[in-house]
Amino acid sequence: MPIDHVTVKVKDLSRAKAFYVQALAPLGYAITMEWQNFIGFGVGGKADFWVAQYAETAPPAHVAFVAGGVKMVDAFHRAGVAAGGTDNGPPGKREHYHPGFYGAFVHDPEGNNIEAVIHNFK
Repeated sequence: MPIDHVTVKVKDLSRAKAFYVQALAPLGYAITMEWQNFIGFGVGGKADFWVAQYAETAPPAHVAFVAGGVKMVDAFHRAGVAAGGTDNGPPGKREHYHPGFYGAFVHDPEGNNIEAVIHNFK
């Protein structure tokens, strides 16, 4: 079964919101819900990626988003770095993961590793 949703814990929700609005836009993600200390992002109105403010956070998370192609992966990386993220692996092939893997990695402002990936690069 596919995963329904995932939550990343952050200490600074406003900073995380600014980052994720910009970084996830190339993947088609936008805010779909927002209340108290939670912000839900999704495509087509259904939130499947949540950012939640907590006084204490867990160790950094790694979340990978499926992209619609190489240009989308590249745009995600540019947007994530422009939004205040830190490069954690520029867009490119990573055949050592598996044939056809193309992805990019950005650390959000709190150290979570956010990835955009395609699995059918030729």
